[in-house]
Amino acid sequence: MRILVIGFLAFSLLSALASCSYKQDQLLFEQRNRLDSASQKNTAGIENYRIKPQDLLQIRNLQNISYISDAPAAESSTGGASSGGGASSGGGSQGQTFQVEEDGTVTLPVIGHVPVIGLTRQEATKKIEDLYSTSLLKNPIIELKIVNLKVTILGEIRAQGNFPLVKDKTTLIEMIGQAGGLTDKANAKNIEIIRGSQSHPTITRVDLSNVNSLSDPATILQNNDIIYIAQSKRAARTDNLQNFSTILQPALILLNTVLIIVTLTRH
Repeated sequence: MRILVIGFLAFSLLSALASCSYKQDQLLFEQRNRLDSASQKNTAGIENYRIKPQDLLQIRNLQNISYISDAPAAESSTGGASSGGGASSGGGSQGQTFQVEEDGTVTLPVIGHVPVIGLTRQEATKKIEDLYSTSLLKNPIIELKIVNLKVTILGEIRAQGNFPLVKDKTTLIEMIGQAGGLTDKANAKNIEIIRGSQSHPTITRVDLSNVNSLSDPATILQNNDIIYIAQSKRAARTDNLQNFSTILQPALILLNTVLIIVTLTRH
């Protein structure tokens, strides 16, 4: 009888551990919901991004590349595939990458230090075009990209990581496509776009099952956005059941062994 009691206690302990694991998963889910109470929709895309020190500017003259070099662009350190920006492959077509210095200037061939801090991409493009037109070139057409901007994709996506945000008005759908699409476990009705500072994050929830979400301006991505794709409830239940079964199986073996021993000792 004592052996039977010990086996029952072991079974109860393992069951309690499984229950604790499930409750911890639920706690994380609840914490995400509490953040949502402060969520706001911010629809300013990267076309309104203001250039900062250490930004990387990829610049080329579409009419003449002899002054803005056709050297290969610096490779991005981010993890994803390049965002669509209209540039074809190859060093000459990409232009050259220049870093914005701490004083807010970027050093360009012939025209030297150009103040660009606080300018949007369009404003910086116009300023550089004007400077080259005044001092050197006739009707230059400058293409400028800020190539260090990125978003981070986590959760039920086929390729997690950082992805460059180069094209103006890049949408959530475009970025999910670049990451290979959602996994079979993804909850397409509850995708979170987390943005803002760490102390005051805001969350926008997107339901991709609603066709109107495709035109929602809130899905236009911004620099440093975090996209989180949670598991669907069905997938979460399946995973919890598998975890519970993994824990339960040793307990059942132990209980079965104890019952065999008790049965043998009675004969």
